[in-house]
Amino acid sequence: MMVQLGQVVQMKSKTAGGEALWGYRYRVGGRGSRRVQRGGFQSERDAVEALERALERLRRANGTASTLTLAMLVDEYLAQHDAQPETIEKLRWLLTKAVAEFGDRRLGELRSHEIAAWRMKIAPGHRFEATQALRQVLTRAVAWGMIDVNPAKQGVDNPQRRRTEKRPFESWAQLAAVASTLNACSGALVMFAAATGLRPGEWIALEQRDIDPAGRVVYVGRAYRNGRLKRTKTEGSVRAVPLQAIALDAIARLPARADTDLLFPSLRGAYFDLHNFRTREWKPAQLAVGITPLRRVYDLRHTFATFALRAGISTFDLSRYMGASLTMIDRHYGHLARDGRDHAINLLDTYSRPDEADVHDVDVAWTLQQRTVATSANRRSL
Repeated sequence: MMVQLGQVVQMKSKTAGGEALWGYRYRVGGRGSRRVQRGGFQSERDAVEALERALERLRRANGTASTLTLAMLVDEYLAQHDAQPETIEKLRWLLTKAVAEFGDRRLGELRSHEIAAWRMKIAPGHRFEATQALRQVLTRAVAWGMIDVNPAKQGVDNPQRRRTEKRPFESWAQLAAVASTLNACSGALVMFAAATGLRPGEWIALEQRDIDPAGRVVYVGRAYRNGRLKRTKTEGSVRAVPLQAIALDAIARLPARADTDLLFPSLRGAYFDLHNFRTREWKPAQLAVGITPLRRVYDLRHTFATFALRAGISTFDLSRYMGASLTMIDRHYGHLARDGRDHAINLLDTYSRPDEADVHDVDVAWTLQQRTVATSANRRSL
């Protein structure tokens, strides 16, 4: 059996005002079957929604819900899933685990107790994500009216796997010892990464124009990953991360380069090769100064979070600087926030005592400064 897939097209005809009209077309069966075409929609979105309604009516009329297999549903879902190519490939890979087990099953034949048993056969490292991927596809089947309930949700527990233990560095002195065994550029980026908490892909994508030394801020709006430059996880915005003295010092120690705009380029001026760095420089540098256990490059980000919370920075401000949700910050680092409670108590006590206005004035000035930084960041994002 063929799955009906439609197509939205821009029509040659236009409105009286000269604007484009949109239409859709699909075949009622497989190749060679009758083709249905409708047009005259004012926008592409209108045509997409009309096509979806038409295909849903066709599926119901043909009894697709009783004959469509999981493998066919996965193909149809991925064909129209709007996401980054690497996201779709990862989703496809995760779904191959379910397709290998249930691919030839009709949707109506999928049973929750069998899915729950299958889930336990998957390696713990991928169990949660593989089950979530199956749930995601079957949720769309429910929305399309192919099945009434999602068998991967009803009666199937899917707790998140236990996170790997975070291993931040113990002190700035320990980080400086590691950096001292590296070349000038690599040593500087290690200190910079630990002082800003940027993700590796984010500091790889940094350019000179993203640094504001006078304002002591780095603006983060891009990330380099899997050979592609794209927007950061904080969709549609540029976040401003404060530059502490260690970060500014690291930037000042970078060798001057006229052949590239990148802040941390490779020797040839291209994007930094993180894979080579891990094996050729990062691991040997730690072994040279006796770091045990060995830290990952990503642990530089955890180091920033750890040091920031111990310094009294709130989890709310930390989530903004790191470009992560407050829930994620609390889940991974909330236990460290206790170290900042004394600072919070002191601020609240000082605020309630008018005779100690000096400290209050300092905090008000700091708040106004942060508002200025945030306003500057928003302007850059426009």
